[in-house]
This record gives sequence, structure tokens and C-alpha cells, in this order.
Amino acid sequence: MKLVECVPNFSEGRDKSKVQLVVDAAQSAGVTILDVETDIDHNRCVLSFVGAPEACVEACFRVAKKSLELIDLNSHKGAHPRMGAVDVIPFIPVKGVTIAECAKLAEKLGEKIGGELRIPVYLYDHAARKPERKDLANVRKGQFEGLKELIGKDETRIPDFGPNHIHPTAGAVAVGARRQIVNFNLNLDTADMTAGKDIAKRVRASGGGLAAVRGKEISLEARKQVQISTVLTDYKTTSMKKVLDETGRLAAEHGAKVKTTEIVGLLPREALLDFALESLHLENFDAKVQILESRLESVGALEAPPDWKRAGREVSAAMANTDATPGGGSAAAIAAAMACGLGQMAVGITLKSKKLDEAKRSPLTQALLGLGEMRAKFDRLADDDAAAFDQFMAAMSLPKDDASRPAKMQEALVHAARIPLRTAQLAAGSLALAKAAAPLAGSAVASDIHCAMHLLKAAAQCAGENVRINLSGIKDPAVAEELKVMLEKTLACA
Repeated sequence: MKLVECVPNFSEGRDKSKVQLVVDAAQSAGVTILDVETDIDHNRCVLSFVGAPEACVEACFRVAKKSLELIDLNSHKGAHPRMGAVDVIPFIPVKGVTIAECAKLAEKLGEKIGGELRIPVYLYDHAARKPERKDLANVRKGQFEGLKELIGKDETRIPDFGPNHIHPTAGAVAVGARRQIVNFNLNLDTADMTAGKDIAKRVRASGGGLAAVRGKEISLEARKQVQISTVLTDYKTTSMKKVLDETGRLAAEHGAKVKTTEIVGLLPREALLDFALESLHLENFDAKVQILESRLESVGALEAPPDWKRAGREVSAAMANTDATPGGGSAAAIAAAMACGLGQMAVGITLKSKKLDEAKRSPLTQALLGLGEMRAKFDRLADDDAAAFDQFMAAMSLPKDDASRPAKMQEALVHAARIPLRTAQLAAGSLALAKAAAPLAGSAVASDIHCAMHLLKAAAQCAGENVRINLSGIKDPAVAEELKVMLEKTLACA
């Protein structure tokens, strides 16, 4: 499964109702919200979510659209630099996705935001098309107020997508692809911004400080403190411990010290572990073995119970993306598996009833076992259908001058027709089991067993559609006719 994390930052951290509307917009695309962090001084929200690549692109677009509707930068005030209502949107690889693929997602989103919302878009970091735009600070330089005076006049500020002029209320947005970072804020026990400017400059890499660290001084007026807001772009190169120590050392030169620290958004567990290891000066320590939770995870002792809600979202998200698989054939098999599971539940509840007529126990038990066996077969068929499509695509991708290509394509096409035919046949057989069990089931589960029957009918019809589309490409008329007849007989029983 491919999994991407997105961390849109939008310019609202005080109005909770607006923040929730933006979060709801993201969630409506089928992603899983991980974290929502707002800051009143920054007047900013950092939203984190994960999902399938295409779902994340859509969720980010909805965040941009809702931010455009709700936020006017002309009246926005906050301590954090910003140039857009939705200010920055990074794509981060989590599982089964490369940084290059995330850069492509950034391009796709940028084009959509620029074209449909008419907001200028700048690609940054691994998605940057110009070397100077790899650094987000360069992209955001001047913020909203400065950029609106330059865009359209300064050739270096021409956006990658969208109009070459600022959006009057939503500004501009940076969209990119990056690795996992750590947003680490250090709050000093002083309100002296002159000291803060000196410390931030000497901490950040661009000022000759720590490698892979960005730093900015921010005035926390309500708290009468200076914050050194840092971003660790590579926490393995420069750890939080090093940032804390160096900031403390520089603060001491101004008669100040680090009072508290903050982590904004999510961070990798490894970053905190590195901090602990550096602070404790441990020798011969093996984190995989000696950290209790890590050890429990490695032996499977912390595995969470199945989450049907998440599983349902993952299946629907997999269907919703633009990958060719899973497709209709897999969907038919999954629907049939769900139907069998529902039938098992209805029959199982009936069998537990103390009022059950003993004459019904044997046929209901047989139905329970039969539906369970069918469900396992449908689970395999869902995978088989996707594999059959991949097999056909592999044959089709052979060089056109390969003499074996036509025969391999036909072989794969016949196989791709037989898989959904098998799904339809088993769906019809499962429907017969459910029909036989329905009159014996308890009245409390009547709706469930009937729902199972409707699903099985739908599964058979859907599988049939996938047989038919493959029949049209089979060149052997005898094979095509055989499969057609078998399908018609099957559907007549469903």
C-alpha cells in the first residue's frame, strides 16, 4: 500500500471554527487526520494527515480551496512568516512511495491550484524547478506584502503554476516534496528581539551555524518572550540536542537562557530517541532490544485489533485512486466477501439463540461453514483479479517484434476473463447458501441476511461486466463463446 503524509500550513490559528472547517475539508477527501496544531501568536495551523497519494492531492486541494474562502491575508496578523492563506503544502513519503513520486504529486496539485483557484504556486524543495527555490525561505521571502509588489515585475518571482500576479486575498502558496523534518521551537526567558535576531542568525545554517537547520526569531508578545523557531531539515545531521545546546550557549552570551521548548506537529520517534541517547551518554545500548515498546512491537505483542472502519476507508481510497488496480473485478470479489461475512454474522447470531429450534441447527451450521469457505475464496479472488490484469499488462509491454507477444496477450486475456467468471460463479453459489439460510435465520437478523443476498447478486453482475469486457478481445471464437455461455448460465442463477 502506498502512503503519503501531507502537512499543509494555513494562516489561521485563532478562530477555531475556521480551523475546523479547513480540517473537515481535508477529511472529506478520505485521508486520516493525524494532528491539528494551532498557535495564537503565529496565527497559523499545522495540519497533518496521511492517505493514498491521489486522496492526499485531493485533500490538499480542498484545504487550499477552503482556506481561500475563509482567510483574507490583508487582515491577517501573526508572528510567523507567510505568503498565502494556505501557505505551504509538502508531500512526504511514508510507505511505498519515493521522494520523486511525491515531487510529481506536488506538481499535480500545483497545476490544479494554479489553474482552478487562480492562486500562484511555487514549487520548492525536491519539487523545485529552480535551484534557488529548493529553500522554502527563499520562496517565501518578502511574505504576502512584499510578494504582491514583486510578482509580475520581477522575473525571478514568476510562479511555476497559476497567474503571474498575487491573489488579492489568498496570496500565493509553496507546494513541494520533502523528507521528514522536525519543527523545534525554543522559547527564551527574554523579550529582547535584538538578542533573538543574533541567536537565530548564528544558529541557522545560512548564517554559518548548524548544518541542516533553519532558524527565525519570533516575538511572543502575549508571553513577553522571544522564540527561536527552528526547522531541522535533517535531524540525523543536526539533532535537537545540538540545537538546544547551541541555542543555550548563544543565549547565555546575551544573559538569557532557554526556558521551554516546543515541538510543532509530528516528528519521527527516532528524533526523540536520538535526543535521549545523546543526553544520557549511553554505552552499548540497543534501541531495538532494550526499549520495551520496540521489543514488544518486534514480536507482534502490540498489534492492534482489526479496525474495520479504517479498513473500509482504505479499500474505498484504493478504489478511488487512478491506478488501474484494484478495479471492478476486485471490487466484485470484495463485495461478495463482505456479503458472506454478513451472512455469517446473521447465521452465527441465530445459532447463539437459546430459543433456536434444534431442527434448524444442522442446516444453519452447514450454511455458516459454507459461507466462511466462500469468503476465504473471494478474498483470494480479489488479489487474483488484480494479478491477472498485471499479467496482461506485462504481456502487452513486450516488444512488438517479439513473436511470442500475441499468444501471451491472448493467454493473459483469457485468464483475465476466467477470474471474474469464477467470482460470478461463486457469488451465485453463495447466494444459494444465503437463500437457504434466510428462512431459518432469526427475525432480528433478517435484514442482514437479505442485505447479504443483495450484495451477492450485485457481485455476480459486477463480475459479469468484467468477463464481458475481456471477451471482446479474445480472438478464439470457441473460447469466447464457451466463456459467454458459462457466464449466462451463472447469471441466470443469480
